[in-house]
Amino acid sequence: MNICILGSGGWGTALGIILHNNRHKVTLWEYDKEYAHTLSEFRENFYYLPKIKIPEKITISSDIHEAVEGKDLIVVATPTQYIRGVIEHIKDIDFTNRVILSVSKGIENHTLMTVSQIFQNVFNNIEKRNITVLSGPSHAEEVAKHIPTAVAAAGFDEKNTEKIQKAFSNRYFRVYKSGDVAGVELGGALKNVIAIAAGIADGAGFGDNTKAAIMTRGLREITRFGMRFGAEEHTFMGLSGIGDLIVTCMSKHSRNRFVGEEIGKGKKLKQVLAEMKMVAEGVATTESTHELAHKLGVELPIIEQVYKVLFLGKDPHHATEKLMTRNLKDEK
Repeated sequence: MNICILGSGGWGTALGIILHNNRHKVTLWEYDKEYAHTLSEFRENFYYLPKIKIPEKITISSDIHEAVEGKDLIVVATPTQYIRGVIEHIKDIDFTNRVILSVSKGIENHTLMTVSQIFQNVFNNIEKRNITVLSGPSHAEEVAKHIPTAVAAAGFDEKNTEKIQKAFSNRYFRVYKSGDVAGVELGGALKNVIAIAAGIADGAGFGDNTKAAIMTRGLREITRFGMRFGAEEHTFMGLSGIGDLIVTCMSKHSRNRFVGEEIGKGKKLKQVLAEMKMVAEGVATTESTHELAHKLGVELPIIEQVYKVLFLGKDPHHATEKLMTRNLKDEK
């Protein structure tokens, strides 16, 4: 396949290397012309994926129209809050014979749309069958080192989902297919919010018991929220649900867990974000999910407290006490 990846962060770069290793023709788009030149010259993503060689045959471009021209597959690896601004430049593209894939994990602020919904909202010539998503426990740092990884791909059209499955799968990267687009997207987006909660617990000095409770009850919140959007419950027991939740709450690579940990230690959100080079998608998604939950009347106690800690300055210990002293309930 002839493939374009929009976004040369760590994840976009790692996926580009996978697709190149699978003998596809790959173009990696970088919005910054100077950094695109750096990537092309030195063949290393110093900012986002250091010490990993970018193969010479991967084309690197800062011209988005040139990058998407004639491609069979467009992979969107841009942080969710920037996707609309990026794809507005190519909104008239013909999707008759091409597929678009989201590998981003978030919910857009203000519009409260998932990425697949943003695609439908922006592109003038797109049908649902053209849209696919991919998510799961997959840190770019590990994927780039060929560490065995499994993810889930979902789409509205089974044949196009199978194209994604076959395009990416190899001896170290395994893709399972799904028809539950909402479940795969929302599992990937909301687990970042729960990972912030897990990080806050780490930073505040709580223990393994606390983190286990956050992850378990957090999964219930993700499932409850997802099913409100028509997602299938079993999806959240899979790779894009509990799988991604485990790795994001536990890993040293997790940007969202890191944000929570720093806040748990006493830093303010603005300071933490100013010191980071990479984007922690869960911060913006916390805002979107909080707003959506209130509009829909969905109870999300952990996410509610994460919102208050991040944006209202609530003390993490007070937030934890609030969760622990809620009315006693049946586990279901």
